[in-house]
Amino acid sequence: MSLIKDLYKKREREAFKITALGDSLTYGWLVSKGYLDYLGEMLNIKYPELKISINNLGVPGDTARDGLRRINEVIKSNPDLCIIQFALNDAFTGMRPDAFKMNIEQIVKRVQSDTSAEILLLTSVPVSSAYENKIAESFYDEIIRCGEDYGIPVAKVHEYWKKKISGGINHSSLVQGDGVHPVEKGYRLMAEAVLELL
Repeated sequence: MSLIKDLYKKREREAFKITALGDSLTYGWLVSKGYLDYLGEMLNIKYPELKISINNLGVPGDTARDGLRRINEVIKSNPDLCIIQFALNDAFTGMRPDAFKMNIEQIVKRVQSDTSAEILLLTSVPVSSAYENKIAESFYDEIIRCGEDYGIPVAKVHEYWKKKISGGINHSSLVQGDGVHPVEKGYRLMAEAVLELL
């Protein structure tokens, strides 16, 4: 049984509601289709019998602390599934990895206490600079630890990308000129990494 179909049966609602809280990668920065658009299409193909709605609460520039400040938006949406994606802005605005993890944990606790939603954590993408990517991955490690601590599945987007890159896809073909934000091809890979867990 898939997570989506299992939750759909348990909730017995007319529509299955997904709310995604995150930064510009959740928002879909400077593209016509972000990962949530692709994920919606993929879910509709995989589960044509289900009515699935996706609420995009991605805000460019947001850190996990900002996400925590906006947590009431998630609670008001009353989702069946909450996807949480932060890290890169935290990593490059002076936040320590352990403080970042505390903010992610607070988001998780609020979703768990104030909604009946299941939670899915996401890592973000590998960035083009090896030095900066090492920093980013120290934050992704905290997301993975948080998933382990709270028994929450983690879509390891950065590892999925690295697998595709080792298979011959050029990293530069997946990102915009800043070496960080995905182009549509990269967002599609993000959606594929999420779909694997759904």
